[in-house]
Amino acid sequence: MKILYEDNHLLVVVKQPNIPVCEDDSHDLDLLTMLKQYLKEKYHKPGNVYLGLVHRLDRPVGGIMVFAKTSKSASRLSEQVRNNLLKKEYHAVVMGKVEEKGIYEDKLLKDKKTNTTSVDKNGKLSILNYQLVEYNKENNLSLVKINLKTGRSHQIRVQFAHRKHYLYGDQRYNPYAKTKEKIALYATKLSFIHPVTKEQITFQIPLPNSYPWNIFKVE
Repeated sequence: MKILYEDNHLLVVVKQPNIPVCEDDSHDLDLLTMLKQYLKEKYHKPGNVYLGLVHRLDRPVGGIMVFAKTSKSASRLSEQVRNNLLKKEYHAVVMGKVEEKGIYEDKLLKDKKTNTTSVDKNGKLSILNYQLVEYNKENNLSLVKINLKTGRSHQIRVQFAHRKHYLYGDQRYNPYAKTKEKIALYATKLSFIHPVTKEQITFQIPLPNSYPWNIFKVE
């Protein structure tokens, strides 16, 4: 657990892959519980610690997240999420060579019973744009930078899979993923307005130094 920033209102951290953000059916230790325990110990707080969850990352995905330390901050950050003012940038490694840049628009429908999302005419409009950072011909893999315009469940994974550019290691939507591979999707940049100071703040982290990230020359 790496903490990037902390004040009286916010906690910005790097979530490690394969840690649930909050408790799920596995009952594995989740990030929210870990952070509450951290705050409890650091500030010697008796009883329950408040920490507001304002956005999520899928369990297998790593990257930057912001949590609210007060209910007022949580409310204001949640409003930014609703108004698309909390900007998230991702990097992903996808199969095949994609165009230099593009916009994907699909209607996505979530099946809560199976926790899967599919392209469906009855779904919600979902938009992302991407830019090709680098193509690795030897492995036939593309490194892409992605900006979400909407935040649907599994959106990046499903929209690229729909175009046969499956995310490397995606155990749910990539039929070619091998069992021990980890999904190559990382939340690398987060930008939002501080809920109290009203300053625009941005956090950015480097890509992991492991396969398949390390086959690309860019940092």
